[in-house]
Amino acid sequence: MAETCTRKLIVEVCNAKNLMPKDGQGTASAFATVDFDGQRRRTKTKFRDLNPEWDEKLEFLVHDTESMATEILEISLYNDKKTGKRSTFLGKVKIAGSAFVKSGGETLVYYPLEKRSVFSQIKGELGLKVYYIDEDPPAPPAEQKPEAKAPETEENKPAQEAKPEEEKKEEEKKKEEPKTESNKEVKTEEEKPSPPPPQEEDPKKAEEAAPPVKVENPPLADSEKKPSKEEKEKAEIVKRSEVAINDIELRSLGSDRSRSAYDLVDRMPFLYVRVVKAKAAKNESKSPVYAKLVIGTHSIKTKSQSDKDWDKVFAFDKEGLNSTSLEVSVWTEEKKENEEATQECSLGTVSFDLQEVPKRVPPDSPLAPQWYTLESESSAGNEVMLAVWIGTQADEAFQEAWQSDSGGLLPETRAKVYLSPKLWYLRLTVIQTQDLHLGSGSEAKVRNPELYVKAQLGAQLFKTGRTSFGSASSSSANPTWNEDLVFVAAEPFEPFLTVTVEDVTNGQSVGHAKIHVASMERRTDERTEIKSRWFNLVGGETKPYTGRMHVRVCLEGGYHVLDEAAHVTSDVRAAAKQLAKAPIGLLEVGIRGATDLLPVKTVDGTRGTTDAYVVAKYGPKWVRTRTILDRFNPRWNEQYTWDVYDPCTVLTIGVFDNGRYKRDEAAGKQDKDVRVGKIRIRLSTLDTNRVYLNQYALTVLLPSGAKKMGEIEIAVRFSCSSWLSLIQAYTSPMLPRMHYVKPLGPTQQDILRHTAMRLVTTRLTRSEPPMGQEVVQFMLDTDTHMWSMRRSKANWFRVVGCLTRVAILARWIEGICTWVHPPTTVLMHVLLIAIVLCPHLVLPTIFMYAFLILAFRFRYRQRFVLNMDSRLTYVDMVGLDELDEEFDGFPTTRSHDVVRIRYDRLRALAGRAQTLLGDFAAHGERLEALWNWRDPRATGIFVVFCLVASLVFYVVPFKMFALGIGFYYLRHPRFRDDMPSVPISFFRRLPSFADQIL
Repeated sequence: MAETCTRKLIVEVCNAKNLMPKDGQGTASAFATVDFDGQRRRTKTKFRDLNPEWDEKLEFLVHDTESMATEILEISLYNDKKTGKRSTFLGKVKIAGSAFVKSGGETLVYYPLEKRSVFSQIKGELGLKVYYIDEDPPAPPAEQKPEAKAPETEENKPAQEAKPEEEKKEEEKKKEEPKTESNKEVKTEEEKPSPPPPQEEDPKKAEEAAPPVKVENPPLADSEKKPSKEEKEKAEIVKRSEVAINDIELRSLGSDRSRSAYDLVDRMPFLYVRVVKAKAAKNESKSPVYAKLVIGTHSIKTKSQSDKDWDKVFAFDKEGLNSTSLEVSVWTEEKKENEEATQECSLGTVSFDLQEVPKRVPPDSPLAPQWYTLESESSAGNEVMLAVWIGTQADEAFQEAWQSDSGGLLPETRAKVYLSPKLWYLRLTVIQTQDLHLGSGSEAKVRNPELYVKAQLGAQLFKTGRTSFGSASSSSANPTWNEDLVFVAAEPFEPFLTVTVEDVTNGQSVGHAKIHVASMERRTDERTEIKSRWFNLVGGETKPYTGRMHVRVCLEGGYHVLDEAAHVTSDVRAAAKQLAKAPIGLLEVGIRGATDLLPVKTVDGTRGTTDAYVVAKYGPKWVRTRTILDRFNPRWNEQYTWDVYDPCTVLTIGVFDNGRYKRDEAAGKQDKDVRVGKIRIRLSTLDTNRVYLNQYALTVLLPSGAKKMGEIEIAVRFSCSSWLSLIQAYTSPMLPRMHYVKPLGPTQQDILRHTAMRLVTTRLTRSEPPMGQEVVQFMLDTDTHMWSMRRSKANWFRVVGCLTRVAILARWIEGICTWVHPPTTVLMHVLLIAIVLCPHLVLPTIFMYAFLILAFRFRYRQRFVLNMDSRLTYVDMVGLDELDEEFDGFPTTRSHDVVRIRYDRLRALAGRAQTLLGDFAAHGERLEALWNWRDPRATGIFVVFCLVASLVFYVVPFKMFALGIGFYYLRHPRFRDDMPSVPISFFRRLPSFADQIL
C-alpha cells in the first residue's frame, strides 16, 4: 500500500530587535513560544538582552497538508520572570499558512511585533525563517519481513504502556513547583505528544474493515505472526478511513459551495441531454454512427464514431426553445463499394415530452443514463443510452457541456478564469569593472574612452551613466558606476539577464556576461545584505575573456509591483510569499445580465447584433463569462468570488463584444473585441455582509463623443471575517514597507508600471483561449498618463469643487460679521466669550460638534454603489477637436513639421500636471468623503475617535496637550519612524472620485 508523504513545518526563530524593556531594569529576558495546529514549542531564554539571538529550529508535524493554508502560525514573546508570578508579554507575530514556502525558498523575514490589546506597550521586530519539508514515506521492504518485526512490537507494548505512568509522576512533581507561564508551556510540550490514546481507539475502528484486507492479501493473512500482522493492517485501515472521511468532508464542502455559489444570481433553467452510446441489433457492419438531437428549430449532432462512445452533454437554454418535445435519432454512415458518396441510414428515433422531464438540482447525484429503444420502421432492436433532465447553470455538467446560448463548444465563447503572472522587481547594482581589454594597446593609450553598462531582461533595456576610462582626473583606473537598474520580472522568469559593457566612442561592445535569473538571491526587506559577485566578461569567440564586472543582483520581494493605475489598484500585497497576510474578507460578485445593448456589428450586412461577454478583474484573478450570442438583453447569471486582503481596493468590470470566435478565412486573422463599457466599485464604500443589486450605465468614449451602450446588472457582497482585522487595515500603510523605506522615484515607478502592464498583457494574450490585448489594456487603464484636455478639465473642476466649500465658509463668516442673521451673530458672540473665558473647552467642543454633526448626517449617507459619472468626467463638454487630440497617438501623427515636437513636449508636461492636479483634488475629496459617510467604516472609526477625543480633552488640560504636541513635534530623530503615521495612513485610505473618472 502506497503511503502519502509526511510534511513537517520548520520554524527557525533567529533573533529579535529593539524589544520593549519589561523587567524594571531597562532590559528583558525574552523567550518565544510557537503554536501551530495544536502543537507548542518553546525556545530558550536569553537573559538581559533587548536584541536576543536564538537561532533555534523548531519542528511541527502538519496533520493535513491540504488545509495547511488555512492554519495560523503564532509566535509570542515573553519576558521570563523566574521570581515573579507570571511572564510579561513582549509581542506576537501571526503568519498565515498560505505564506509558508517550500524548503529552499526560505529567507530571513523581520515581522513587526503586534499588540495583544489596544493598551499594550509593544515595539520591536522578530526575525523568522518559516518553511516546510515533504518527507517520503518509509521504504516498502519493512512490510516484507513481518516475522522479524512481530516480536519487537509485542515487546514494545509494555514500554509504551509504562510511558504514561512515568509522565504522570513527572506531572505530579511539576504541580508542586510554582506555576509560572514558562513552566506551563514546558508541561504542554511534554503532554502534547501522547500517541497511546489513538492507538487504543484504532483497533475498534479497524475491526469492521479487517476482512476486506484479508481477502486482498491472503498470503499475508495466513502468516503465523497474526497479531502483529493485524496491527499493521489495522493501522493502514485507519489511515484509509481517515482519508475517506476527508474526501467526504471535501465533497460536502463542495456541495455546500455549489448551493451558495449562485445566491446572488437567478437560476437559469437548462435542458440537459447526455448521449452516451448506441447499440445496434446487427453488429455486422462497423459503419460510423452519430446521434442527432432536434428541438423545434434547434438541431445538433454528435461526431461520427465507429468504435468509441460519445458521452457528450448538451445544454439547451430553455427560454430559447420553441418546442415541447425532444427527438433523439441515431444515424449510420454507410459507404457502398461503387459509390464515393456516403449514404445515411436512420437506426431509429426516441421522443421525450419536455413537460415530463425530471428536474435535478445539486447536490443531488447525477442522473444515471438509461437504454431507450429506438423506434424505426426498417430495423428493430436498436437502442441508445442517454439521460435527459432539467437543471440550472449550477449543474456540474454545465461548464463542459455544449451550450446553446454560447455557440456550442467554441473555446473563445466559454467562461474562463485567468491569472496574472506573479511579478517581482529585479534590482541590478553595477559597481565597477576591472581588467578591461579595450582593443589594441596603442589605441587604448591614445584615447580615453567613455563606457556605460547596458542590461537587458527580455524586452526591457536599461543603461547606466557614462564614465571615462583611464583618464588622469579619475582616481582609479577601474571604471566605477554604483548605479541601480530596476527591472520587472514575471514568473516563470526569463532565463538570463544579459549585462554588457559598451564603448561610446566606437559603439562597440567590450564584453558581456549572462546572469541566471532563477538562481538570484531574493530578499524581503532592506536589512538583508545581498552579496556582490564577480562575473567574467566575454567578448566573443575570439575573445573568451575581456575583463570582469562587479555587480550586486537580487529579486526584490518586499515591493508590490503595480500593474494597473494607482488610483484603481485591486491588490497591494508584496511579491514575497513570506510577507503574505491572511485575507480579511470575501468578495462575491454576481454578473446577472445586461439590458438594451446597442448593436456593435452587422450580420451579413443586413442587421446589427451584439455578442456580449463580461470581464471582471480583482487582484491577480481575471474572470470572463461565457459569450451570449446575438442578444441585446443577455443573461449570464454567473457568480465569482475573490479573497480580500485590503478593503481600500477597486473591482473593475468591463463589457465587450466578442469578435474572436469567428475567423476571417480569407485574411486568416481574428477580429478584435469591441469595448462596450466599464464600471468600477470601491470595496471601502460597501457595507459588510450586505447585497448590493444595481443596474449600472455602460458608457464608452468614442472619437465622436460619449455614447451610452446599455446597462449591466451586478450584485455585489463584501463579507468580513474579522472586524478587528478590517479596522486594523485602516491604520496600516497602504503599500508594503519597502515602498516607504526605500522608495522608487515617480518617473521610475511610471516606467516600471507600464512595463508590468505590458508583461501582463503579453502573458494573458498567450493563454488559450487568449484574452485580447485591447481587453487587458482597457481593464488596466494603460492610457491614463496620456494628455487629455477632457481629463484636465475634469480634474480642474474637481479642484474648484473642493475650493467651493472654502468659499461657502468665507461667505458664511462674512454674513455673521454683517449681521445677515442676527440670532446666529449673537450666538457667535456668546461662543466667543466662552472660548475666551474657558479656553480648555475649545477642543472638546469642536470634537463634540463634529461627533453630533456626523451622527446626524449618518441617515443621509449613500445607500447605493457609485459608478462612472459622465458629468464628473465632462464627456459632454469637449469639442471634436479635443476628442481627436485625446484619441491621437503619442507621438502625434497629425503633422510632420516642427510644431509636432513642441506639441509632444507640451503633452508630456501637461500629462504630469494633470496627474498632480488629480492628486491634489483627491485630498480634498477624501476629506469630504469622511464627512459624507462614503466609507462607512472609516467614518465610523472617526466618529468613535471624536467621541473619545472629546472626553480625553475634557479631562486633559489644554496647556498640557499643547506642550505634549510641541514636544512630540520636536522629538529626537531616533524616536521617529520611517513608516507613515496612523493619521496619514487613515487619510490616504479614504475614497476619492478618482475611480469614477471615465
